[in-house]
Amino acid sequence: MRVMRSLRGNSGAGLVFRPARLNSLRSVFTGCRAVILPRFGGPEVFELRENVPVPNLNPNEVLVKAKAVSVNPLDCRIRAGYGRSVFQPHLPIIVGRDVSGEVAAIGTSVKSLKVGQEVFGALHPTALRGTYTDYGILSEDELTEKPSSISHVEASAIPFAALTAWRALKSNARISEGQRLLVFGGGGAVGFSAIQLAVASGCHVTASCVGQTKDRILAAGAEQAVDYTTEDIELAVKGKFDAVLDTIGGPETERIGINFLRKGGNYMTLQGEAASLTDKYGFVVGLPLATSLLMKKKIQYQYSHGIDYWWTYMRADPEGLAEIQRLVGAGKLKIPVEKTFPITDVVAAHEAKEKKQIPGKVVLEF
Repeated sequence: MRVMRSLRGNSGAGLVFRPARLNSLRSVFTGCRAVILPRFGGPEVFELRENVPVPNLNPNEVLVKAKAVSVNPLDCRIRAGYGRSVFQPHLPIIVGRDVSGEVAAIGTSVKSLKVGQEVFGALHPTALRGTYTDYGILSEDELTEKPSSISHVEASAIPFAALTAWRALKSNARISEGQRLLVFGGGGAVGFSAIQLAVASGCHVTASCVGQTKDRILAAGAEQAVDYTTEDIELAVKGKFDAVLDTIGGPETERIGINFLRKGGNYMTLQGEAASLTDKYGFVVGLPLATSLLMKKKIQYQYSHGIDYWWTYMRADPEGLAEIQRLVGAGKLKIPVEKTFPITDVVAAHEAKEKKQIPGKVVLEF
């Protein structure tokens, strides 16, 4: 019997498994299927392995029997080498962030979830044991009950993107009713989540997009959707905004976004440079360099435009996840899934995303 210690921290606690007909039974899940990343590269480097050891749970952790996991852009970037300063020392690793499934076991301090409950949630971007596996391990704070109104496939597409948008809008910009939000890339999962979260907060939303997503964005409650392939957003959009979320990144969208902000506004980009600089120069040089660059931009834009500048990223947020669950259950937050693949076809799924054959959300089913 092989048992590993958890990659998420020190572990002295085993799994607590409570079948319906037994009050308590200590059990160790010794192995499961998992998609392993042994080295960085193209989709072909993935290996679907049997009998991959399942770590013991920490007290605050939950073992989830996966039903569906989504393919995020971050998964593809990590596979290709993004974040190597974090991940390379731990190869082989399991990628994947989103999951929807059923609670199989709980750590000794878990109170809000129970065995057999249907849940969905997402791991932090730097988690070493991802969700492309029969049994994922997440902390209690990273999971919530799945609304019965949606399927596991639909649920798995939501949490990582929606929590990324939540952090930008609620933690960074602190948007409130009546404010104006501009989203670059409103057709993507994070951008589309941001639109729905902002509309639910009573904000007025404008988004850039490509033509095929325009109707969906307007149907979600945005007041204006600008097709950047055929329209000049600087001419099409009027007035100033309280917050800009840039899911595209780059000098041009940054310039346009900054100029659309009123004083006291917030510009947030998903394309921060902390990981890329750390990958290039190592932690000792890269991390201080990234911090210095971020502070330089903050000071520059505070002085020149009177606005706050942020590199934003996903993090676990129980309050945010609870609100996301509420909105999903009420039918006010959804991310369309364009195509599903069985987990055994993970290479084909990543190839399709890499070649941009499938612009929308892809989900892997178990």
